[in-house]
Amino acid sequence: MKRNIVFHRNLHFSGSIRIIGGRWKNSKIPVLSCENLRPTTSRMRETIFNWLTPKINGAHCLDCFAGSGALGLEALSRYAASVIFLEKNFHYSNQICKILQTLQIEKNIAIVVRTNTLHWMKQSNKIFDLVFIDPPFYQGLIEKTIHLLNLYRLLKRDAWIYIESEYEISYLNVPMNWRMKRKKSNSKVTYWLYQLSN
Repeated sequence: MKRNIVFHRNLHFSGSIRIIGGRWKNSKIPVLSCENLRPTTSRMRETIFNWLTPKINGAHCLDCFAGSGALGLEALSRYAASVIFLEKNFHYSNQICKILQTLQIEKNIAIVVRTNTLHWMKQSNKIFDLVFIDPPFYQGLIEKTIHLLNLYRLLKRDAWIYIESEYEISYLNVPMNWRMKRKKSNSKVTYWLYQLSN
């Protein structure tokens, strides 16, 4: 069901992106105006969720460095069982909360945590079927996140991991039991899909 999501009058927005599929298909997500906020584009999300179609329904997901919340919201629209959104920026996390309220998503299904993703991982006892890693670029956060996912065993058996990196990165240092299933690039980013193997 398409929803009209309200833009907060006291904040500046650069526009919106739309949910590609599922129960909220074509609903528009407001995007705050900030040079560091880089939502995954509609075309990329369509590709990503085509890859993930058999895995989303019923999955427990972690959206690291959530930003606009686009990846986690797309997963919820496609009937993920739950999503935890990790975002340390107050305005970004608050905006995700407003979107979840508009979509009338139950609090036990979608949880927004205003936190440093790396710190949260060190304290978590949860495990996930699907993890989205799309951090601010050029800060070395991808491999730190990968390391913590592995060290603290936050992934379920056969879990899937989506990673969005700078275009310049052609290789990721991942654990030996991660298998790369997909990889694609455009002029700005490279995106990867891995699966945990036994």
